[in-house]
Amino acid sequence: DYKGQKLAEQIFQGIILVSAVIGFIYGYITEQFGWTVYIVMAGFALSCLLTLPPWPMYRRNPLKWLPVQESGTEEKKAGDRKPKRHSKS
Repeated sequence: DYKGQKLAEQIFQGIILVSAVIGFIYGYITEQFGWTVYIVMAGFALSCLLTLPPWPMYRRNPLKWLPVQESGTEEKKAGDRKPKRHSKS
């Protein structure tokens, strides 16, 4: 559902943003760029774990599809169809 997709996107962006800020500050304090990368990668892994699987919190508002309608007419025969014309570019 669309609300679940929006929630997943917000969680993903929030975790990435927070981990980037924490990683930058920690890397700046320790003067090690590697720690910045590790913390951002950990945030990315956590956000993937929380947003990629179809958790129940993302499926609270399912879409209502129209029911299948059976048509009483038979499909057109292959000879009744008009051939498709391709336009030249």
